[in-house]
Amino acid sequence: MVRNGRIITPPMAPVLEGITRDALIQIARYNAIEVIEQPISRDQLYIADEIFVCGTAAEVIAIRELDFRTIGTGKMGPVAHKLQHAYQQAIHGRHPLSAGWLDYVEQPHAVSAN
Repeated sequence: MVRNGRIITPPMAPVLEGITRDALIQIARYNAIEVIEQPISRDQLYIADEIFVCGTAAEVIAIRELDFRTIGTGKMGPVAHKLQHAYQQAIHGRHPLSAGWLDYVEQPHAVSAN
């Protein structure tokens, strides 16, 4: 969740330790967005400025509503948007953090059948 420009995420115990989560935390910190790991209650989610989830296939997805309650403006917020964009840049090798995350593989030249 995002509150007052800071990302608050549960500690590792209740969530899956994943590469996408770790990458987004690094991207957030690279962009001077404070990340706090602490338990989150349901009532904190109701008053969050933004909520987003992440995963390998989902990447970064904003949550617009929770229990029929609109979260923030009901649209993807600026922090989630910034992370989504930066994550896309990173996985395509166009972000400063990409160099430490990606291994480039040369494609062999096609051999002609002639």
